[in-house]
Amino acid sequence: MHKLLARANLFAILDQIDREPPSYELGRPQALRRVFITLATVCVCLLLVHYGKYSTNLNTLLRAVAELSGQPANELVRQLEQSGWRQLAGYAWWSFIHLVGYVLLPWLVISRLLKLRMADMGWRLGDTREHWLGYVLLVSPILFFVYLVSLGDDFVNHYPFYHLAQRSWVDLIAWECLYIGQFIFLEFFFRGFLLNALRPALGANAIWVMCVPYLMIHFPKLWLEATGAILFGLFLGILALRSRSVWGGVAVHVAIALAMDFAALLRKSGLPEQWWPTL
Repeated sequence: MHKLLARANLFAILDQIDREPPSYELGRPQALRRVFITLATVCVCLLLVHYGKYSTNLNTLLRAVAELSGQPANELVRQLEQSGWRQLAGYAWWSFIHLVGYVLLPWLVISRLLKLRMADMGWRLGDTREHWLGYVLLVSPILFFVYLVSLGDDFVNHYPFYHLAQRSWVDLIAWECLYIGQFIFLEFFFRGFLLNALRPALGANAIWVMCVPYLMIHFPKLWLEATGAILFGLFLGILALRSRSVWGGVAVHVAIALAMDFAALLRKSGLPEQWWPTL
């Protein structure tokens, strides 16, 4: 990974990706159709995830179910709020929408339209172990930065996103499973589907095409994090194509996410003491 910091070496790696199959394996008409299908799918999926992930949509669904079952419109919403699981249910909905938009819809396109397998999109271990050092060098400075920012009060108040994670081990484990799942779905979409679907048409340029929407999903966040997403997406894209797998990127994201959550929890008052929450 340190070699990627040198411009000449970076372009040499991109040139190598260009020379290796399946780069530019499609003829011009097939390449045009591949780009059209892939980017049209990306547009639909990003729209679904962006507008569908909010828990207000879950409330709308619960109201519709209640009315169909002959109950007052807000009955199921009220029951969920009184149960003490309202916030976690919202994050479950958030993770589910990411599953649909980032995995299930692309899977339909991959299998039905592109006539390919999920393994062709990086859904396999591939050569991840051969590139472990690159992933370690990528995540190490970020983890050090996490440690520095974790010393501030704003960090402790912001993480974990699920504010009841410290209530019990059930809350914490359920939240982390939902959180980790979201990163698996995200990595497959950007470093799996988008990269590998475009590579036969665009070669190594598929990496830069992937970086654009990856940057844009970070716009609601702080400018520093959004800016870092450019290089982060670039290096993860290169490693994903070299390793033929999305799982190294998943490991990087999960390591960072868990480090941030547990650093915040330990600074507050430690990990949960009870297994089941007291509602």
